[in-house]
This record gives sequence, structure tokens and C-alpha cells, in this order.
Amino acid sequence: MTTRKLDSQLVELLQKLEDSDAPKLQSLQPVEARQVFSKGIELLAPKGPDVSRVVDSRINTNNGSLPVRIYYPDHDDDLPPPLIVYFHGGGWSFGNIGTHDSVCRTICAGASCIVASIEYSLAPEHKFPRAVIDAIEASNWARGSAQEIGADPARIVLAGDSAGANLATVAALAARDQGYTDIVCQLLIYPATDQSMSFPSHKTFGDGYRLTRPLMVWSSTNYLRDGPDIMDPRASPLFATDHSGLPPAIIITAGFDPLRDEGEAYAAKLREAGVDVEYRCFDNLIHGFVTLTGVVDAAATALDEIVLMLKGQLECHS
Repeated sequence: MTTRKLDSQLVELLQKLEDSDAPKLQSLQPVEARQVFSKGIELLAPKGPDVSRVVDSRINTNNGSLPVRIYYPDHDDDLPPPLIVYFHGGGWSFGNIGTHDSVCRTICAGASCIVASIEYSLAPEHKFPRAVIDAIEASNWARGSAQEIGADPARIVLAGDSAGANLATVAALAARDQGYTDIVCQLLIYPATDQSMSFPSHKTFGDGYRLTRPLMVWSSTNYLRDGPDIMDPRASPLFATDHSGLPPAIIITAGFDPLRDEGEAYAAKLREAGVDVEYRCFDNLIHGFVTLTGVVDAAATALDEIVLMLKGQLECHS
């Protein structure tokens, strides 16, 4: 049996956060919460590695347009690089392409991929399933625009963390249902897969580890329209009736994360359906660690390992 011990730098960070007078996100109006969240990430995440170039653009959708930030790696291979479509975390209510700039830079540079970071519509202004629709349209945009932006249209990855990983899973399910086969991998970092919040880790780690039970309830209430949405597989992909035929998945969890058990359960569900899954739990970390890499060494190491896992998966499709 694994004995988990919280990373010592995280112990110090969590204590500082507890001792600070910073407001709880769930006590704020959404606009204020977004500002506080973004400021916190700015303090905790590094600038990220240099990449060849970064282009800010927009994706046309049926509901208007979405901001997208495209990162280009130094690339001297004759074969165009893969395209990573990345959906940021933030409880469907906050976060943007700026908060996850460092994460996307690290993936771009480390895996030699073009990364398209998507800024989808946020709740509560845009309730479920608006973010799902945005994610599916962004996936379709990637499929149609990969060659134009210099990426390999046969090697597309849907990726994200937390709420963004939830959207990546749902977009992958939709792509399968539409018969597309160009998505070669899912990279799901501590994915939210069960809106019922019923797994034991929700109770065990629901207080004191940055992502709290009250914050999760606030985020879910912002996002979902009503009770039946909880079981909708577009909100809770764990409850999809069929997980077969999905692209290989890299699923990452953290040992002290309320979402740990549902991430592990999703990995098991995919395996049962015959999907190739590479699962890794970083036992000494917490939810949101990919944006803590400026202050927690173990988080930076973990993100580097995730990038290596992704690079290995993509080499199988080169």
C-alpha cells in the first residue's frame, strides 16, 4: 500500500494561503473571482520556456468567435509537428489563455508540438452545454485548420486540465461519434469526470488542499443548469454509455486531490472498453499543480514527466 506524503513545499504554500487574508473564490462574484484566480496563477507559475513564436487569433464558431493562442516550437523535422488542442482549467468559471500560458509553453517546447490554447465561454454567463459546444467546435476547427497553421492534420491531441480535461474528454467522445480518426491521443490532467462528486477522495481531500468542497459546489452550480445535468455524459463523461473506440489516453491525477478517484475511475472505464491508457498518479501533489511550477519543484518535475509521456505517445504515431 502506498503511503502518501504531501510535498514539503506544498505544505508551506498551503499554510501561507491559509494564513493570508485572500478572499475565497466562491465568496466573490464571477468577474472578481476570475481576477483573483488570474493574479494567483501569475504569482505561482513561471514565465515558461521560450518557443519559436506565439500567435493570438480567433476561431469562428456558431456562437461568435473564441480566442486562441497558438504556440510554435523550434522544429526542423520534415514532418509537420502534431497539434495539441488545450483547454484550460478553472472550474468552467475562470481561467483563460493567459493563466495557462506557462503550461502550454512547456508542452510546446518539450514535446515539439504546436499548441492551440482555447479560451472557451465561461459560466455562469454561459451555462452548460455552451463550453462543451465550444470545445467540440474548437476540435473541429483544429481538424480543418491544422494544415493551414503548419501542423500535421493526422496527429491531433485533445488535452486539458481539470475542467479543461473534462471538455477534452467530451470532445473526444463527440469526435468518435462523428467518425473522426485524426485524434491520436487524449491528455487528461486531473480530469473532472463525475459531477455527482460522490467518490471518497472528495470527502478525504475536500478541505485544506486548495480545491475545496465549497469551491467545487460553487463551480458546478455556476456551470450546470439543473439537477439532471449532473448525470449528462457531456458534463460527467464517466457516465457515457460507451467508451470504446476512443483514442489512447494519458490520464494524470494527484494524490491529495478531491478529483483523484474519479480520474482513476475514468482510466479504469476506458481500459474496460479496450482503450489504451497510460495512468499516473503523482502521490505528493495537489489539484492544480501544473500551474504551481514556479514555486513547487515537484510540480515542475511532474509537468516535465507528463510532457515526456505525451512525447512518447506521439512518437508511436510519427
